[in-house]
Amino acid sequence: MSVKRTGIVYHPDYQLHNTAGHPERAERVVAIMDKLESLEGLVNVSPWKATETELGYVHTSSHIRHVQEYSWKGIPLDMDTPVCSDSYAVALLAAGGVMAGVDAVVGGNVKNVFAVVRPPGHHATPDHAMGFCLFNNVAIAARHAQKNGLSRVLIVDWDVHHGNGTQDTFYSDLSVLYFSTHQYLHYPGSGSVSEVGNGDGEGYTVNVPLPAGCTDPDYRHAFEQILIPIAEEFNPDIILVSSGQDAAEREPLAGMNLSVGGFGMLSDIVVDLSMRLCEGRMVASLEGGYDLDTLADSVYEIVRGFQGYKHEQSPGSARSIVKEKIKEVKTVQRNYWAVR
Repeated sequence: MSVKRTGIVYHPDYQLHNTAGHPERAERVVAIMDKLESLEGLVNVSPWKATETELGYVHTSSHIRHVQEYSWKGIPLDMDTPVCSDSYAVALLAAGGVMAGVDAVVGGNVKNVFAVVRPPGHHATPDHAMGFCLFNNVAIAARHAQKNGLSRVLIVDWDVHHGNGTQDTFYSDLSVLYFSTHQYLHYPGSGSVSEVGNGDGEGYTVNVPLPAGCTDPDYRHAFEQILIPIAEEFNPDIILVSSGQDAAEREPLAGMNLSVGGFGMLSDIVVDLSMRLCEGRMVASLEGGYDLDTLADSVYEIVRGFQGYKHEQSPGSARSIVKEKIKEVKTVQRNYWAVR
């Protein structure tokens, strides 16, 4: 195994976003960091608080003010998105953390980065907080990467929920390719095969909606048949990963059956793409995952993959229902990409 220098973004203040018993709670990042202590060679990457200008790469000024005011008053942003007086500041630190990961990769200090941040971000649209998310950390980081000369950004989102906010942000943009696997029609209900982008961005949104119960071979089939050929053709300058581990077995908020080792397998795939296509440049940002042990174990395997460890593949092949769905995705995506 060739060990790669992998950075970890973390700050104790990520625990200050107090959600009072909500599934997206501070214990998530504590469990992850406790588990990662056993890995050697990880490089600390310090986050900064995103400025309003940096938030404005993606979000409207009215949205920024709304999150700030509701956080200071402790008023929930919606039924799923509680906040406290510290939440706005912590959300700035989360967005800044993923940007700091990009800077560390661009500067060559590390090969890749996993950002253990909260609150998560992929449901946040330019003008709306929802689904536990205040600001869209990965979308902001994508724009930050482009301002650092990395013009073509691939976003891989393997969270069990569709990243509607990320899709909305880049739906008309051909410089950012958004790829998502998700349980369909699970929350938030978007992410159908036919949602492919519009205008200049048509073809640069790739949705792979999957049925409940998907296992490691099902996910491997989707990534090998759809992500790999499209990513190779797109040829990104950097890969960003919305790393939600809520497609795992034992997860309370979804119905998938991806194993802990399966997340390692997904990590291996995106690491290989990054090494072949963009000199290893890759930053992952924590999204979902709510069973603490499964979450921590899954992130551990992902980070081991980032360091160069190769995971054994689970035996078996994809189910027929998944193969049929992948054929449907291919039928749509052949209008834009050379998928066989």
